[in-house]
Amino acid sequence: MTIALNDTVRRLLDSPHPAVLSTIDPDGSPQSSVVWVTRDGDDVLISTERGRRKERNVARDGRVGLTVFDLANPYLYAEIRGTVTVTEDTGRTVAVRIAEEYLGPGAGKEYGDAGDGAVRVVLRLTPTKVLGNATKA
Repeated sequence: MTIALNDTVRRLLDSPHPAVLSTIDPDGSPQSSVVWVTRDGDDVLISTERGRRKERNVARDGRVGLTVFDLANPYLYAEIRGTVTVTEDTGRTVAVRIAEEYLGPGAGKEYGDAGDGAVRVVLRLTPTKVLGNATKA
């Protein structure tokens, strides 16, 4: 069952705060990565390269946790649990969008350059549970 995010959680995700994505390694142990995020409605989008550990983990087991907190007030946070689907980031549009949200207009140019041959993918996190004090605000 998917759930809707409240306005406080949406504001956290819409601001350029780093988030921590936790996935499940093949041996069952946790794996965490600091990531940049954006939203598409109540889904959270993350851009990464195909073949990275987080992408391989969610392709095998889509269950994840994502924690984001306000850099100015670290006590304001949300943990979003849910499942991830993986799709190719055609034209690297999501990678560019996220880079510009975090670094400013025009900063996504290097993320849009496919000269390195790497395939970018989008991890789409659909929330099933949201915890943390941002859920109470």
